[in-house]
Amino acid sequence: MDAINFVDDYGVPLGVECAWKPLTTLNTRKPVARRTLRIAGFLLLAFGLWHAGQAAYAKAKAELAQVLLARAWNGTLAGARGVKPWPWADTWPIARLVLTGRGVDLYVLAGADGRAIAFGPGHMYGTAEPGTTGNSVVGGHRDTHLRFLKDVRRGEAINVQRPDGEWMSYRVTDLRVTDKGDLSPLDPAGPTRLTLITCWPFDALRPGGPQRYVVTAEAN
Repeated sequence: MDAINFVDDYGVPLGVECAWKPLTTLNTRKPVARRTLRIAGFLLLAFGLWHAGQAAYAKAKAELAQVLLARAWNGTLAGARGVKPWPWADTWPIARLVLTGRGVDLYVLAGADGRAIAFGPGHMYGTAEPGTTGNSVVGGHRDTHLRFLKDVRRGEAINVQRPDGEWMSYRVTDLRVTDKGDLSPLDPAGPTRLTLITCWPFDALRPGGPQRYVVTAEAN
């Protein structure tokens, strides 16, 4: 007569449990691969949180800068000159640039170097100040403060407030792409105008290419 093999619910022959590792041990042991994946997941999460934190910090810093620039501009309108937005700043607001229809409200800063235009469009030294007679040249980054130039069209109005509180209105008359070595946009001759310059194309992967986008707006 054949022997009858009795097995438990897991298919393990009864009476030989000691020859098998307890099932609880098998279920609780973590394979190395699974542990590695969890560590990798944790590191990716930490990296993502770090990046999010950096982005949040940059945004908060930019927003705070605009608050401080607005306060400095209010001091300028009250009669002070060269009001620095923060004690160690090497620039200050010299004009306010507004395109009402596009929701653009910016403070033009003294100087068009990299330190100034990190916080707003910068006025190029040696050209007329915004809102005064002559050619006022203002530069800025294509992916931040002057990105709106991508959508500006001929005939649009640009308003500039001077330090004395008076406003001057300009009308866009020309849009063109030029080589960065072309100095004609800086020419002081001609009608009173506002010349806005940024890098081109707007969707370039690398900044500081060989071409510039120039928007000319003549005083009304």
